[in-house]
Amino acid sequence: MRISVLCKKLRCVHKQLVLLVTPLVSLPLLLTLPEKEGKCLYVVVLMAAFWCTEALPLAVTAMLPLCLFPTLGVLPSKTLCPQYFLETNFLFLSGLILASSIEECGLHRRIALKVLCIVGVRPAWLIMGMMLTSCFLSMWLSNTATTAMMLPIANAVLESLFGDMETLKEKCKLKVDAETETTNGHATVMMQSLSETQKLSMDGDSGTAEEVRSEAQHQLQVWKGFLICIPYASSIGGTATLTGTTPNLILIGQLKSNFPDCDLINFGSWFAFALPLVVLFLFLGWVWIAFLYGGLNIRSCFRKHNHREQSEARARAVIEEDYRKLGPINFAEGAISFFFALFAILLFTRDPKFFSGWSVFFKDGYVSDAVTGVVIVTMLFFFPSQKPSLRWWADTQAPNTPYVPLLTWKKTQESVPWNIILLLGGGYAMAKACEESGLATWIGGYLRPLAEVPPAAAVMLITGFVACFTEVASNTATSIIFLPIIMKLATSISVNPLYLVIPATIGCSYAFMLPVSTPPNSIAFASGLLEVKDMVKTGIVMNILGILAVSLAINTWGAAMFDLKTYPEWASPGNHSPVLLGVSSLNATL
Repeated sequence: MRISVLCKKLRCVHKQLVLLVTPLVSLPLLLTLPEKEGKCLYVVVLMAAFWCTEALPLAVTAMLPLCLFPTLGVLPSKTLCPQYFLETNFLFLSGLILASSIEECGLHRRIALKVLCIVGVRPAWLIMGMMLTSCFLSMWLSNTATTAMMLPIANAVLESLFGDMETLKEKCKLKVDAETETTNGHATVMMQSLSETQKLSMDGDSGTAEEVRSEAQHQLQVWKGFLICIPYASSIGGTATLTGTTPNLILIGQLKSNFPDCDLINFGSWFAFALPLVVLFLFLGWVWIAFLYGGLNIRSCFRKHNHREQSEARARAVIEEDYRKLGPINFAEGAISFFFALFAILLFTRDPKFFSGWSVFFKDGYVSDAVTGVVIVTMLFFFPSQKPSLRWWADTQAPNTPYVPLLTWKKTQESVPWNIILLLGGGYAMAKACEESGLATWIGGYLRPLAEVPPAAAVMLITGFVACFTEVASNTATSIIFLPIIMKLATSISVNPLYLVIPATIGCSYAFMLPVSTPPNSIAFASGLLEVKDMVKTGIVMNILGILAVSLAINTWGAAMFDLKTYPEWASPGNHSPVLLGVSSLNATL
């Protein structure tokens, strides 16, 4: 009893214990390692521990470099402070503001319902529709917001298909008992223990108790598939754009910090590389989830079943009714759609690398993705949300209603997660310290044995390790900790840094196995139907599929797009011409 009481008390104060114990346990780093590297690693370990345990709020932990690195003599504050608002932060902020405008006018819900109307309500196709919609929305909205919006829609459709979840659970408890079955074969076991509402919902079920129970178990499995596919698709979709998830922007910031001459990665080139990967992984994920949870059956996809037609008709009616209630697209939704499309087109065509973009009309290096994003979102704050009318000026009887733009700063302050900006800044500050102190080089030296591993295998090992680590840490923290080290590893073994850091960055978003891995996973798990074993069983295969898909992408079209067969000049300032990679097996691999 005393031990259990002590454990409960420790659980109550575990964050405070982490704050007190971690600095003490990490002290040997200051005493046993080279001075500057040891101090930098000490801070990195503290921040990693605080980020993983959330002993301090994430944004507060992100500000620790400002007080620890200067006081320990690692970096001066004048070098650290600018890292908190680099160019990439403005690009990310632009994406967040545009996302808040989409949510404000409800455009995301219209898109979701329209897609579901198109794909139909058969389980396999509906799962595909949910995944396609979640994936697309998460390219522009946050993964958490996408999941939070899609799950209520999924639950409403599922209740129309299968009825109440609690009723389904009661049906699953039915047992076969020949003595209690009626002559016409209808299940009566346990009916006395069900409520009147549950009895009514079961009246349409014909067959033996075993058949009713089996069908209910199948329906619950399909329900699980719906709940689990949405957060997974959101995590996959976020990797398609630079603004879709934080690790992508951290990659850009750290590339600019470590390799200022590297201009290969921008919104357009990243999207051109990542979109085929997202499509491939999304298809593989759909096949696996639909197969595992009973939604994928070739015959059921195309053949009609009379006993399920009625529930499918109800589900379609719910979707169509919800879409009808939205009414015709209004002026604000049309305007946001226009700016949304303009935002994507301008970012994609600025300098996509495989053709000359519109940036050639400006001074070289002056216009960036951040400039484009800020220009677009600025328009949202003065473009009208109601259709302008010239008659209003001439009509003296017209009401003098105040002018309302598409987006107000008050709404922006409420909906934009400003703490993410500090998280990005903390990551850039940590990366800068790792570079300046020599810590990244020191750690990279110990990883040189990876030079003996075939590059394709090294990519899979690194992506797999990062994907496993991000199961217990946020994707932001994972990318902040490991990307600088991987960059130094690449240069130490004469491998194109992009060949290793691009898969590692994408792997940071592949957290599928645990409810605590990402907020979207937690939201789906909170429904009460999913169990940890469901996410682990599904997530393990999803991780494997993701690692294989990333390896295929980086070794095929990625190698061609970013010229990964050569060690680039921008990675070694003293070298004015690309040289062949030092790892002899790379050419054969790529």
